[in-house]
Amino acid sequence: MEKITQFDYIIIGAGAAGLMLASALVNDDFFNNTSILLLDRDAKRSNDRTWCFWEKGEGSFESIVSKTWNHIYFGSENFSKDYSITPYQYKMVRGANFYKAYFDGLKGKSNITFQQEEVAEIVDMGSKVKVTTHRSTYSASKVFSSSFDYTMATHQKKYPVLQQHFLGWTVKIEKPVFNPDQATYMDFSIPQKGNTRFMYLLPFSKNEALVEYTLFSKNRLPKEAYENAIIHYLENHLKCGRYSITETEQGSIPMTCYDFSEHHTENIRYIGTAGGWAKPSTGYTFMSTAKKIPVLVDFIKTGKPLNTLSFKNRFWFYDLLFLDVLAKHNDQGHKIFESLFKKSDPQLIFRFLDEKSSFREDIDFILSCPKKIFIEAFFNRIFKRFRSPKPK
Repeated sequence: MEKITQFDYIIIGAGAAGLMLASALVNDDFFNNTSILLLDRDAKRSNDRTWCFWEKGEGSFESIVSKTWNHIYFGSENFSKDYSITPYQYKMVRGANFYKAYFDGLKGKSNITFQQEEVAEIVDMGSKVKVTTHRSTYSASKVFSSSFDYTMATHQKKYPVLQQHFLGWTVKIEKPVFNPDQATYMDFSIPQKGNTRFMYLLPFSKNEALVEYTLFSKNRLPKEAYENAIIHYLENHLKCGRYSITETEQGSIPMTCYDFSEHHTENIRYIGTAGGWAKPSTGYTFMSTAKKIPVLVDFIKTGKPLNTLSFKNRFWFYDLLFLDVLAKHNDQGHKIFESLFKKSDPQLIFRFLDEKSSFREDIDFILSCPKKIFIEAFFNRIFKRFRSPKPK
């Protein structure tokens, strides 16, 4: 007879979303008498990624922020500018520091168990959810999964699915060429090759920085294409001379307004990237996740079916128009961002991307974009809406 270990809640994935949710549950008295299982196939001890975000003043992640910048640089072929972003700071959290801090915070909490196992199957049985790993079987009343696969979004055609894909090197150089207080937010002065391509640079000192080659497009590139672009940027743009590579990171973040709702059930909720929590127009996920976790926790307390919670708002539609434009005119991405940074200050851009701008500010932001292709996208999307067959 199959042995099934019972928990009240199971969280699959010990990344940003999984650990933030686990921490929120164990630190809320409402869940004191519940049992929680956290599953991940990895021990989460390596620095497998970095997260960046902007914020005013000190926030809840301050103890693990490893670097801040008070200025950002935007560059393109026809326009470039260094901006002070006060009262914001651009902040970075290293994956290794985040995992350690959150796992340390879970130590000594008697109602949570961590198991390093790979999940093979999740099935909502109605009254409970069955979770099968490569060596065990568990069940729970509610399951939260951050396990993402692109087929979750690409099976449909209603919403475009792009990728923010990148490869980065942390480099140490002999020449002091970096400005430690200025992050290069986007540098489009590189060959676009029919896509939206830019360099992203985070200096840690005058001699050390993370240099990342990033694309917003449908398809990923061979690894050597990213590496060659970084080499060319280091040698020809920065003219940094000799350098050594101390760390590498590579990844892909979905950019889509598909809301993943069809994957949720009454007892299963996808979170993080798998739940559509990455900001569709930028791929920024860390602070988006931090803002959604408290909402999710409050919703869990209501006992309502997990698939009835929605995060959709007016910014979802703005993001949709942007992705419609980028999917159809991917070679024009650099012009869109150039127009935005020419006509808007970064403080407005950050407020808009934080979904904290007023409706009047939304209009100002939208009017900063190239108008023709966005008006075309608006009417195409409205036409699609009225043309779509109504459900029977």
